[in-house]
Amino acid sequence: MKICNPEQRYQKLNTVIWDCKYHVIFTPKYRRPVLKDGIDTRFEELVLEKQDEFGYQVIEMEVMEDHVHLLLYISPDKPIRSTISMLKGYTARVLREEFPSLKTRLPSLWTRSMFVTSVGSVSLETVKQYIINQKINSMDS
Repeated sequence: MKICNPEQRYQKLNTVIWDCKYHVIFTPKYRRPVLKDGIDTRFEELVLEKQDEFGYQVIEMEVMEDHVHLLLYISPDKPIRSTISMLKGYTARVLREEFPSLKTRLPSLWTRSMFVTSVGSVSLETVKQYIINQKINSMDS
């Protein structure tokens, strides 16, 4: 599910211009396949509804029965772990209220763990070469 336009490459925040994208994966407790039968759709709605409050923008989102993939812009003033923890806490509370079967099947909706990786527009090698070449380029001027 594509949500926002990633063509707007840089974001601005007071004195910071940034481009921080993260691929996040997390799972229900015991990796149970419970994200189906409307729970998946409601989860997507809840994630979209908290974008402004929690300080992220959804670029892509896919909800599988036993795990979630999110591709997010997250401001550098928001710690990724805290942001995802708030999101997991909020969605768990609402989903367990609205879908009582989740309370009987799981002691908590989400595991405490998650996978997070940053996603860049250039490779690590390109950035390394750019940094290495800074001194060389400034000496040529």
